Amino acid sequence: MATYLEFEEKIRKIEEDIIVAQTKSDEHAAEILDKKLQKEVEKTFTNLNDYQKLQLARHPDRPYAMDYIRGLMHDEYEIHGDRHYVDDQAIVCYLGYIGEQKCVVIGEQKGRGTKNKLKRNFGMPSPEGYRKALRAAKLAEKFNLPILMLVDTPGAYPGLGAEERNQSEAIARNLYEFSNLDTITVSVVIGEGGSGGALAISVSDKLAMMRYSVYAVISPEGCAAILWNDPAQAETAANSLKITAENLKELNLIDDVVNEPLMGGHRQKDEAIQALGDYFLNSVEELSAVPKEERHEKRYEKLMSLGSFTDE
Repeated sequence: MATYLEFEEKIRKIEEDIIVAQTKSDEHAAEILDKKLQKEVEKTFTNLNDYQKLQLARHPDRPYAMDYIRGLMHDEYEIHGDRHYVDDQAIVCYLGYIGEQKCVVIGEQKGRGTKNKLKRNFGMPSPEGYRKALRAAKLAEKFNLPILMLVDTPGAYPGLGAEERNQSEAIARNLYEFSNLDTITVSVVIGEGGSGGALAISVSDKLAMMRYSVYAVISPEGCAAILWNDPAQAETAANSLKITAENLKELNLIDDVVNEPLMGGHRQKDEAIQALGDYFLNSVEELSAVPKEERHEKRYEKLMSLGSFTDE
């Protein structure tokens, strides 16, 4: 059963009417309703506000990192542990192939169902997760393999144990090391990119976002609690924070927007997975044609330009 969001109520009603018409073998009515559905879908999804896009980014049926890994990779082998403390299940690392391209994929995994969400810590990595990601990245660098990073986290885990094991240092170390990697790196925000937890695997030659993903320094709920002491103001905050793919592309904070299906990747997972795979392979082909020194210089210039502005 599909999970409908509040703004999809008209779409839900039409789809139910289509099922009734098909049950009655009324093909004429089903055809009319199908055209009505297409118009309603276009009207709804071409006029989404930022808060509605946030809801899509958090949709429970949205493809997670493991969905992309299973859908894109073959002959894959999982890399476990940071060789210091433990194997953080909130970050997954795989060595394998996407098409004919050998690569390493690093992703943040939220998990489905209570048991799996707890196992994955709701997609909130601890320091050992980021150190595992760095270990996998260094392995890729050693063998000159391109890296695909899949960002999807509400933020790094803020627990006492994570702080004791130096969460901030682990994130800062990744920012430094990923900015200096010799190999090709491509990062894609597939759902929710929250704060430093997302940034730790976002420093790359190319940073892209799926159409209905978000990327922000703080969640709209957190922002609303700080500014208005009222989490109910989350929608106002979301529409002010400029967190969507279109906003960040316009501000030159990301390189590209990956066009997942109009109704969202949760409705057409195979198409969303294919779109991301094509983007990665095309990016690797494009970046492979650039000399390493020039690629490093462009990465440096991109990082140094973040936050720049002109006073007019």
